[in-house]
Amino acid sequence: MKRLLAMVILFIMSLFILIGCQNDRVESEVEVEEEIEEKVEEEGERGEETVQDEELESGVMESEVLNEFEKKYTINKTNWLVEPIDDASDQVVLLTIDDAPEHYSVAMAEILKRLDAGAIFFVNGHFLQTEEDREKLKRIHELGFEIGNHTMTHPNMSQLSQEDQKNEIIELNRLIEGIIGKRPRFYRAPFGVNTETSNKVVEAEGMQSMNWTYGYDWENEYQEADALAEIMVNSPLLTKGANLLMHDRLWTKEALEDIVIGLRERGYEIVHPNEIATHK
Repeated sequence: MKRLLAMVILFIMSLFILIGCQNDRVESEVEVEEEIEEKVEEEGERGEETVQDEELESGVMESEVLNEFEKKYTINKTNWLVEPIDDASDQVVLLTIDDAPEHYSVAMAEILKRLDAGAIFFVNGHFLQTEEDREKLKRIHELGFEIGNHTMTHPNMSQLSQEDQKNEIIELNRLIEGIIGKRPRFYRAPFGVNTETSNKVVEAEGMQSMNWTYGYDWENEYQEADALAEIMVNSPLLTKGANLLMHDRLWTKEALEDIVIGLRERGYEIVHPNEIATHK
């Protein structure tokens, strides 16, 4: 009898222990589930805050970009000067670099970027035939510089048929768009030779045609950095709104910083091409 009683007591104690363990496990599982739910809620709240912050930041950045480059200038179609709209400063010059991106254009863009000076890089299609060439153009564009159309093969447009003139401009527009994702807003004719046909094509493409006020880096006496910097800054042709022509040349690259500094010392701002209105 005693032995039977002991077995019953032992059974009852085991049952209590088992029930207690199950309760502990259930409570533990509930606690874990609650912790997981709390973490999910916290992450969700943080995620919503992050999205809201990113949306706000994105909106601010877009607004800043839109406001940063208000159209303040136009190009005079007769003398190619940069002219202010309304009350924009007229004490400005425009920097342009032709024959990009042959040899030194990327280095020139990096110099200008460091100096916070805008410029238009006018591109030739025959300098965009390899992947390396196209990467150069992407780099110039990514640095924030305007890419202009200088024709596919740099011909004298007056010596071409109407169809060939059209192809020289439009094929390059398409090529540039395929590389950087946007078509050029500016066109410069090789040798400054604009024709009735090229003018019609440029207008139809929504671009702004331009020549220049002065440039010297193709002349023998200015194919040296100091001489070129001196004449670019102190030329008698320097005037308000001057449209300065330079090329992808070693001596031009070496003179570029002194040119920018010298122009600023003379009181001229370097106008950013994004501030120039076109037909678009």
